[in-house]
Amino acid sequence: MDAPVFAPWSPDFTADPYPAYAELRDRGRVHWFEPTRQWLVPHHADVSALLRDRRLGRTYLHRFTHEEFGRTPPPPEHEPFHTLNDNGLLDLEAPDHTRIRRLVTKAFTPRTVQALEPTVRRLAAELVGGLVKNGGGDLLADVAEPLPVAVIAEMLGIPESDRGLLRPWSAAICGMFELNPSEETAARAVRASLEFSAYLRELITERRAEPGSDLVSALISAHDEGETLSEQEMVSTCVLLLNAGHEATVNTTANGWWTLFRHPGELAGLRADHSLLSTAVEELMRYDTPLQMFERWVLDDIEIGGTVVPRGSELALLFGSANRDPARFERPAELDLRRADNPHVTFGAGIHYCLGAPLARVELAASFGELLRQAPTMRLAAEPEWKPGYVIRGLRELRVEL
Repeated sequence: MDAPVFAPWSPDFTADPYPAYAELRDRGRVHWFEPTRQWLVPHHADVSALLRDRRLGRTYLHRFTHEEFGRTPPPPEHEPFHTLNDNGLLDLEAPDHTRIRRLVTKAFTPRTVQALEPTVRRLAAELVGGLVKNGGGDLLADVAEPLPVAVIAEMLGIPESDRGLLRPWSAAICGMFELNPSEETAARAVRASLEFSAYLRELITERRAEPGSDLVSALISAHDEGETLSEQEMVSTCVLLLNAGHEATVNTTANGWWTLFRHPGELAGLRADHSLLSTAVEELMRYDTPLQMFERWVLDDIEIGGTVVPRGSELALLFGSANRDPARFERPAELDLRRADNPHVTFGAGIHYCLGAPLARVELAASFGELLRQAPTMRLAAEPEWKPGYVIRGLRELRVEL
């Protein structure tokens, strides 16, 4: 069945994909979408199960060549992007994924996140303080973006003078995760991949000579039964931490406040009772999901709702739709900041469950908490516009005033 309601390049669809998702869910469990040659999966139960299904993979290269899998290899000029991306945890399968995740987990421990909490709270308080002092501004550029970038830079031990490089590199690389990226997008991603990789290799060389208490030093010294990370694996891990670790947090913050401004009753309840913050953050991630789609390759034929999806196909798991599925969530189209039963799939599931989820939660609690405390009268100053990307979905800016 085709899926004309799904229109990822339409600004109207990007601004509000949820009515289309409801139609997709009503029409079946899986839909062929010709423009991207993908199978769309809109239901929570299916998305949740398929994230854990070992017949699917983020890559197929651990089992097949491009030709064996019926795919055209990427153009040679894109190689720097693919080398960087394909050695990161998000795009690996076992046994490499198992080995690297085990080593990275030794460096990126719950204790690491716990130790960062005071830094996260201090940075959030400073950024919100600046916004308040100016009487408002762009919440996205002034608070949402700089916080996770500063936190990850702090973790990696990147000097303050270099931190302005990180966000543009990340944005350029993430352009490749959109549907059918243009040649211009690819060229930007390749350039950013080369520059960011060179920067990190230099940083790794410095840390080998003089280890510190940062994550790069911890990645260098991480070992398990004689195994260590290669330099490329370290570089790819650091880039993934920045890309995955801030895109979701930035968009959850801005999309979340845009949601709160449109639900004044819920916002008033949260302002009156800050103890709702932890369930509120989970609900905002569910209600307007920052990563709308997660793609996986079909490594062995599978059947979904009576449709056989053959090996070599690509599935597009629609996180935004799964998080609004009435089969799993009571009143899914309603924002309920007290919602206790909330198994959203925003951080994924299975072996690719987001490594940085605990840190993202700390950052979100800190920035929302500071804005509630320091800017209790903050309100929307101008109707926002959505950026053109659909997969990583976020606002261009969010103008607020006090």
